[in-house]
Amino acid sequence: MTKSLTSILSCAALAVLATGCSHTYMSQGITHPAGKIFVSQHGKLSDGTPVQLYTLRNSRGMEARISTYGGTVTHLFAPDRSGNFGDVVLGYNTVRQYVSNSPYFGCLVGRYGNRIANGQFTLDGKAYQLAKNNGVNSLHGGVRGFDKVVWKATPGVTTNGPVLELTYVSVDGEEGYPGLLTVKAVYTLTRNNELRLDYAAKSDKPTVVNLTQHSYFNLAGSGDILGHEMMINADKFTPVSESLIPTGELRPLDGSPLDFRTPTLIGVRIAQKDQQLTYGKGYDHNYVVNKPAGELGLAARVYEPSTGRVLEVLSTEPGVQFYSGNFLDGTIYGKEMHHYPFRGGFCLEPQHFPDSPNQASFPSTVLRPGEEYKNTIIQRFSVRK
Repeated sequence: MTKSLTSILSCAALAVLATGCSHTYMSQGITHPAGKIFVSQHGKLSDGTPVQLYTLRNSRGMEARISTYGGTVTHLFAPDRSGNFGDVVLGYNTVRQYVSNSPYFGCLVGRYGNRIANGQFTLDGKAYQLAKNNGVNSLHGGVRGFDKVVWKATPGVTTNGPVLELTYVSVDGEEGYPGLLTVKAVYTLTRNNELRLDYAAKSDKPTVVNLTQHSYFNLAGSGDILGHEMMINADKFTPVSESLIPTGELRPLDGSPLDFRTPTLIGVRIAQKDQQLTYGKGYDHNYVVNKPAGELGLAARVYEPSTGRVLEVLSTEPGVQFYSGNFLDGTIYGKEMHHYPFRGGFCLEPQHFPDSPNQASFPSTVLRPGEEYKNTIIQRFSVRK
């Protein structure tokens, strides 16, 4: 976060202390013409660590709720074509549920999003062993990734909307990764009905970093997501082996059932006989986004016909993982005992490519002392009449 934004947050917090504010179900908060932010208790971990839940509401009525446990987006209320707000992400009401059985619902993923082959990589001639928590591979930062830690929160409201800054210090050797890594994640619910995430990180030793956000979306609010219309701005993808590790190839999408350059219903080709769909049990693949790495651009657009909701995902990252909820097995009951069926949600995870530390031809995920890792993700909501 920039010094000017930090100053704005501090001033907003001081103004609240001076003037006071209230809400029907939260006692602490900041109110501003651009929006509001409130805090409530979200429970405690088994060791007694308290967890807070922050509610961000913009001036147009859109609302995001974010837990300090895992930086998790627990709720996201977006309008439909009739102006009715509905929750469009899967999740739980309590921290206990996230701790006991969560397939990464809504969380901040790190240190490394997606898979690293055999839980190993070599950096500057030194080999590092990570936890193998996904068969023989390491997934989403390991056994206790960033999705399972409690982040320090600083709330505020800027002219662009309510803001929540989360920070965490990952010690050298945590989950096998080298370097003391200082991480900052800034969530802004903008006036334009965007949930914007700005990630930054610095390390005191050479390391690898690949942060992303893992919300499961269902723009209809219930049922499966096979009737959602998907467009992915990519001409190529990274095909995978049976263990879902990239082969190193950047394969053109021409003629493939994974080709979403033309908007297509998710369910139209998902059952086709195709080796990649068999390996992923559906869509679970990294797409090479059609833009220069580091530049903010459109990765994907999704339209849900019955509600008119449209989600656009923009990012500075070179890739985006499209996952069609293939491992949701119908046994999970989430918020308000809402049943999440097979393929009841989809994920669009902007990222560097999976297994990049072991793939010299992929864009590098190495972060060195004196450098700063940055990544911006925007989830923009609108409606189609």
